[in-house]
Amino acid sequence: MPPLLHPALPLLLGATLTFRALRRALCRLPLPAHVRADPLRTWRWHNLLVSFAHSIVSGIWALLCIWQTPEMLVEIETAWSLSGYLLVCFSAGYFIHDTVDIVISHQVRASWEYLVHHVMAMGAFFSGIFWRSFVGGGVLTLLVEVSNIFLTIRMMMKISNAQDHLLYRVNKYVNLVMYFLFRLAPQAYLTHFFLGYAGQRTLGTFLLGILLMLDVMILIYFSRLLRSDFCPERVPSRQHKDKFLTE
Repeated sequence: MPPLLHPALPLLLGATLTFRALRRALCRLPLPAHVRADPLRTWRWHNLLVSFAHSIVSGIWALLCIWQTPEMLVEIETAWSLSGYLLVCFSAGYFIHDTVDIVISHQVRASWEYLVHHVMAMGAFFSGIFWRSFVGGGVLTLLVEVSNIFLTIRMMMKISNAQDHLLYRVNKYVNLVMYFLFRLAPQAYLTHFFLGYAGQRTLGTFLLGILLMLDVMILIYFSRLLRSDFCPERVPSRQHKDKFLTE
């Protein structure tokens, strides 16, 4: 008889509640004046603080997992480690928390792109969590969190209206380099690997479909990033006002 409770479920629940508690704690921190004056910016600021904490922990953790288990770089389907497995559970818990936070805060319309991304990410992570396959792939995917550290700094400075600060100008170039190294490069590598499953009736084909959709989203985000930070004259003035949540 199968167990009534999968051993991963307490890990997912614990991670989700941890991020919920973290959000409540971070809400007690003082807010920049420009953020405090707008309820939407206030919600997004708190949301990004949790994302920032997740990116720091998960990005460093993913690098450590690969350093400890380098076979994850080549044995993407079969390589496994307890640390990598816990990392995937931890990050899945974050995506569950963030999805719930968006829904209960009535930000679905403003953040629908994040919801689509989260659903796809959770679909991919659950293959590693419940079937213990492609844990290495999940860890490689989470290298993106190294890039997200600088991307989140950028977004928080935009929300607080600090685009003219030196830190923002320096960070936008660092962010661009990190985007290439930890988002575009791993994504291209994983896409090349999973293309080997094309046409097969396996879990790998399902993950390939998710990966290709994520590829499209990442390229769209990259084009927005370049346009917003390096070609701002091409961004309509209304878009400058309304797109601070996603750009």
